[in-house]
Amino acid sequence: MAAPRFAPVPPAEPVRYYESPDFVPAGWEPGRPGEIEGRQPAGERLGYQGPDQGYIITLANRARTRIRVSAGEDIDDALRGCSLIALRRASLFGRAPSVHDLNLALSLWGYLSDSPPADQVAVRKELFVGVGNVHHYKEGRAIADMVPESTLRMSPETVASQSSTNWRSLTGYAQ
Repeated sequence: MAAPRFAPVPPAEPVRYYESPDFVPAGWEPGRPGEIEGRQPAGERLGYQGPDQGYIITLANRARTRIRVSAGEDIDDALRGCSLIALRRASLFGRAPSVHDLNLALSLWGYLSDSPPADQVAVRKELFVGVGNVHHYKEGRAIADMVPESTLRMSPETVASQSSTNWRSLTGYAQ
């Protein structure tokens, strides 16, 4: 067995120390049929991959008391739709979701405002209805896909300040 050079050795034994092996195996490479090479696939209803995405559930539960919904809206629908937007934003930066991602999404649709524009409330009532139910995945993906990447790269403060006057272009909503 190898030993450090400073370890005491009986005089009758030769000094042993670490030496590199004669053969060094090659590095590991994916070779199985199921391995993804290159980037994750992108397309309709495939979502946006990122690390630790389940943390958005904790963030959404913490934000539940801050959300303001009007009559006819469901908090679960708002949280699920905005969580999907937040996950997309986090994946753009290659990281786990943070409270700032969720705040951006909630501000974008006026869920953190005391008095959002009436036309924005009407649109979000129509878009977010039923999204809280897991069977409405396609509708939730459509909400997340609708938001332009330029909006997702903005700071949450910028989005919050512009969302009441410029919400259509920020959300990507077109009539």
